[in-house]
Formats: sequence, structure tokens, C-alpha cells
Amino acid sequence: MVEDDENIAGLLAFLLEREGFAPEVVGDGRAALEHAARHEPASAVVLDQLLPCRNGLSVATALRADPRWGEVPILLLGATRSIGGGAARVDAWLEKPFDPGALITELKRLAKDRP
Repeated sequence: MVEDDENIAGLLAFLLEREGFAPEVVGDGRAALEHAARHEPASAVVLDQLLPCRNGLSVATALRADPRWGEVPILLLGATRSIGGGAARVDAWLEKPFDPGALITELKRLAKDRP
């Protein structure tokens, strides 16, 4: 999970842990790509649209180009749906503020559908 707002990150981590996920949280785009380089691919990525260092679409593009992480589903959280060509790089999008139930449902769907 890549989220720079500590309150949202804490809420997301709590929700995901309660549903059986084991979230790893990083707070900016550069840290997300460094984490991806050092770790095995996750079952899904929850990615904030607006991040320090590299925005969410930039991170999504880099993950898609990585042979190990390229097929990992990406759920983008953002304030606006006008993300340009981002739809080709992310598998799902939820608007902030998001419904926690919708986020969990979508994330379970994405993780289950992973090849």
C-alpha cells in the first residue's frame, strides 16, 4: 500500500488486516518502487494518486514495466477520475473519500483474479 496520509494509511492497514491481508505500507512513490525492487510481488497494490516524490500514475507505469510486478493488480485511490491515460495502467479506481466496504470488495476481487 502506498499512502502518504498517515491517518488514511492507518485506517487502510486496519481494514486490510481485519480482512486477512498483510499490508506493507510505504509513504511515497520513490519508496514504493524501492520496496518493489527488494520484495516479492504482492497480491495487489493499493496506490494513492497524489504522492510525494512520484505520483501514483508514475508508480503504476513503473510497476507495469517491471517483469516481476507487471501483472500485479493496482487499485488507485484518488480525488479525481480524470487521470489521463492512467486507466490502462490501473485495474480499478476509487474516489476519495472511499467507502471502506467497496475498497475491500474491490481489492478481494483484484487479488482473486490475479493470474
